Amino acid sequence: MATGTEPKVVTWPTLFVAIDWIERHCVIPDKFHAGSPYLLTDEMTWFYANHYRVRPDADVAESLDAPASAFVYRRSQLIRPQKWGKGPLTASQLCLEGVGPAVFAGFARGGEKYRCAKHGCGCGWVYEYEPGEAMGIPWPTPLIQVTAFSDDQTDNIYSALKPMIQLGPLAEVIPRVGEEFTRLPGGGQIVTVTSSAQSRLGQRVTFVAQDETGIWTAANKMVRVAETQRRGLSGMGGRAVETTNAWDPAEGSVAQRSYEAKAKDIYRDYVQPPATLSFANKRERRKIYQVVYGDSWWVNHDVIDAEAAELMERDPAQAERFFGNRAVAGTASWLDPAAWAKRAAPRVVPDGARVVGGFDGSDIDDWTAIRLETMDGHQFTPLVGPNKEPSIWNPADYGGQVPRLEVDAAVDEIFRRYDVVRLYADPPYWDTEVDAWVDRYGEKRVQRWYTNRVKPMHKACERLKTDVTKKDSMFSHDGCETTATHIANTRMAARPMARYVLRKASPSQKIDAAIPSVLCHEALGDVTAAGLAAPKKKTYVYTA
Repeated sequence: MATGTEPKVVTWPTLFVAIDWIERHCVIPDKFHAGSPYLLTDEMTWFYANHYRVRPDADVAESLDAPASAFVYRRSQLIRPQKWGKGPLTASQLCLEGVGPAVFAGFARGGEKYRCAKHGCGCGWVYEYEPGEAMGIPWPTPLIQVTAFSDDQTDNIYSALKPMIQLGPLAEVIPRVGEEFTRLPGGGQIVTVTSSAQSRLGQRVTFVAQDETGIWTAANKMVRVAETQRRGLSGMGGRAVETTNAWDPAEGSVAQRSYEAKAKDIYRDYVQPPATLSFANKRERRKIYQVVYGDSWWVNHDVIDAEAAELMERDPAQAERFFGNRAVAGTASWLDPAAWAKRAAPRVVPDGARVVGGFDGSDIDDWTAIRLETMDGHQFTPLVGPNKEPSIWNPADYGGQVPRLEVDAAVDEIFRRYDVVRLYADPPYWDTEVDAWVDRYGEKRVQRWYTNRVKPMHKACERLKTDVTKKDSMFSHDGCETTATHIANTRMAARPMARYVLRKASPSQKIDAAIPSVLCHEALGDVTAAGLAAPKKKTYVYTA
């Protein structure tokens, strides 16, 4: 997770010529600065430097045939709050992809120059390359699509594109800018595509701008739009950029799918505020704005906060997504992620420590996880195996099925390394293994704890929730990122007698590391109540 404070130093080849070209040819599209040079902020420059990052072994001949092959990233994703400037930034990229040096053209020996005059632009701009620098040329016939769910959303970008062209040097290069269609030199074009006008889908395109993918879902058929456009890009060696606010994790949007995908050739630029800051707290909300709006100098935090405060009255989660840049679900959250984050206090738990544990298992879809907790209330995910990896298993990492022998070995290692007083294990899918653990370690130490029992589960969830949120609690945890994510994904499903059980925010999300947290904390409470928390005193018999 980026925080906006990390140093940003480019130590790899990228199309610096493209970045300079934008600042020389694009202009601010509106307000009092309309027509002035469009100068990129440091955050925007960093995004461009990564999107146009060139592979050190890029082959120019291959690139000219399939331009995407020269770049490290096949597509990019920019996640920022409203008013950050995503629309004008995307408009500048449309200009670049339309008539600027967006295609890798080899590495410079030194002294080579990019001349605008050679590419139909009479501005007189010349860029001289450094030795070894990546060079760029324009697409011969760029075919670009600006895509959003509705006409209003495509207008967020297209309404910025038109004056960016008409008020600056590009007016001579691109003389005809229509309402929904722009003709480019060499027979290229920029067109808009929406959910209600998908006739252009399936075309072979060189660049696609996908706006507000946080609301692109299977229900509104925009997932199919994204997938179709990506196929069209692959045929031309083109690439795409997604821009979006933070999404509702209960909806399974295109933005969420891109961010959570395992693909390493997607560049994700998502600046999030510290999890310990609460958006509901006005003072902390100001700190959140400082992080997520970064160096967007045109954003007035007072105005933003007024909008956020008004929206919070009817939809606090939406306000946090739009202005706090956090992916939070709409309703029924179980445990405040900020409250959980404030309890993070990583420490080393030595071998031999007296602990309790919680186990939740799955088979082919959900994850399997083990959490432990010390007698003084410090919860952690033990590192197990020869590589000391967290005791959390995603079946997708193991060919689609949880590695049962590996999990069994981890349980054995945990019992050998620690003084495990009690392990609460949820048996479904793991009945055979749990029976074996009971036989191996004893029924007092390993106990079957069914999470589908409403009354006990509600009580256990409330115990952990209370100890996380109350001021005088000694509870702490290791800051495990997976556990934090799964807790943030967890929602309350109502049951009779004002009780609840835990459920996922959406089918695609996971909460499996949250369940062992509940179980091991419940085990600690039960062990403490039974007087088993303190180690047994050894009795020595002396003989004369």
